[in-house]
Amino acid sequence: MAKTINVTIRLDREVKENAEKLFNDFGMNLSTAFNIFARQALRQGKIPFEIYDPFYSEKNQARLERSIKHAEAGQITVHELIED
Repeated sequence: MAKTINVTIRLDREVKENAEKLFNDFGMNLSTAFNIFARQALRQGKIPFEIYDPFYSEKNQARLERSIKHAEAGQITVHELIED
């Protein structure tokens, strides 16, 4: 059996508590969950799930493209920032 070592990671308290609850529902603790993650990452040679940011969603990208076209066509309103 391979020797184990301790690894310290930093998580927001709420993330840790919610993760512990979720993994407990699967019958495992944080250590087991992170071991599974690390082993899958090594087997696949990548992060074993899709990392998603809603900014890059198709809907948002389409909105940004429309806004750019409006700006290029001069169909924009310029507002001045009034400082006190």
